[in-house]
Amino acid sequence: MEVLIKIAQVVLALSLLILIHEFGHFLFARLFKIRVDKFYLFFNPWFSLVKFKPKNSDTEYGIGWLPLGGYCKISGMIDESMDKEQLKGEPKPWEFRSKPAWQRFFVMFGGVLFNIVLAIILYGIILFSWGEEYISTRDAVYGVQCNELACEIGFRNGDRILAFDDRSVENDPIHTLQVDLIRTRPAVITVLRGDDTTRFRFDQQYIPELLNTPGIFNIRVPFVVSSVPDTSINVSSLLRSGDRITAINGLNTPAVQDVQEALRAHTNQTILATVTREDGVVEVPLVVNSEGMIQVALVADLTQFINVTQKTYSFFGAFPAGIQKAYHIGANYVKELGLIFSPKTEAYKSVGSFIAIGNIFPGTWNWEIFWNITAWLSVMLAILNILPIPALDGGHIVLVIYEMITRRKPSDKFLEYSQMAGMVLLLGLMFLAFGNDIIRLFS
Repeated sequence: MEVLIKIAQVVLALSLLILIHEFGHFLFARLFKIRVDKFYLFFNPWFSLVKFKPKNSDTEYGIGWLPLGGYCKISGMIDESMDKEQLKGEPKPWEFRSKPAWQRFFVMFGGVLFNIVLAIILYGIILFSWGEEYISTRDAVYGVQCNELACEIGFRNGDRILAFDDRSVENDPIHTLQVDLIRTRPAVITVLRGDDTTRFRFDQQYIPELLNTPGIFNIRVPFVVSSVPDTSINVSSLLRSGDRITAINGLNTPAVQDVQEALRAHTNQTILATVTREDGVVEVPLVVNSEGMIQVALVADLTQFINVTQKTYSFFGAFPAGIQKAYHIGANYVKELGLIFSPKTEAYKSVGSFIAIGNIFPGTWNWEIFWNITAWLSVMLAILNILPIPALDGGHIVLVIYEMITRRKPSDKFLEYSQMAGMVLLLGLMFLAFGNDIIRLFS
């Protein structure tokens, strides 16, 4: 069921983004009285799932069967359809090639513009509806829990991260630390380890792995008992609601993760837990089952132990904040793209396809998360399309700008060959993305 929910979210999000993007091209084309031959969600080689042409309309609307994007076929333009027959005749007044360069610029920029506007609107609605809720690095008083990669980089469980180079990160949301690490690529990282301030060098060679390994940090919280179920193997123990386990067999366990690790090391055994409660400290014998669990419910409300920053926005305050959020996400993504196109970092291994996108979505439906991911994907799609690669909007825009500056229009043959080169490059990137996903699935 989780897989189906993920697939449904991917299809819905990408369908919305494609339609909005292509509608940007469509709207500007019609604004300048350019004929649009086809408007399609998904590609339709050989046949279409759905197609219709309204009466007195020049445009065929449809849904293709190949879910790799969509297209708006504009009359008199060399695009992914590679329809060269239409260019053999004299330019018609309603064709793209007949219009002045500034109008063709807006037709090509329309898709990118609409994706940016969509992201801003979505972020504005999200901030107005749900606000922002996060734990700052300063408020993660029990430090971070590190995965294997974080430990290899130099972090340790319980570290409180203070700075990347000379820039303090104590007020940053803890869930953005990994992105900040990739984006800023600091030479030195400063952490508070116990009572000591520790600095260590950050090896830039870890950047590709950081791009491929989301969630290297988790929040550490104390192990506080909410209740002991009647079905628990420890139902007759002295544990009670509010008890906090701080040590197992004399080994300090300040966080949930420490307790869990200690329990896994004592499966099918009886351990002595040091329990802190309001009236003092007691030792409680507990039975650990074969799965390394003591079968108790934990307090789920983190705000009892850690301060959670909450921000609310008015309707008119949410959209300027949405612009700022879209800008920061876009700026971060541009820097990540710079890493991907750098062969030294091998960050190209992080490129993914629809499979990677699907893994971003949760296995249960949550509208706040869905719209957040959709807004992020909209920013990503805008940036990818503005890249100066032939066959992408950015490639067409570069040629139009060249024409506006030099007053010389590239020949149809040049446009045709550049489109073909761009298609080959995009197909290569597509194979790279799918190949990376397949490798990750079987790794």
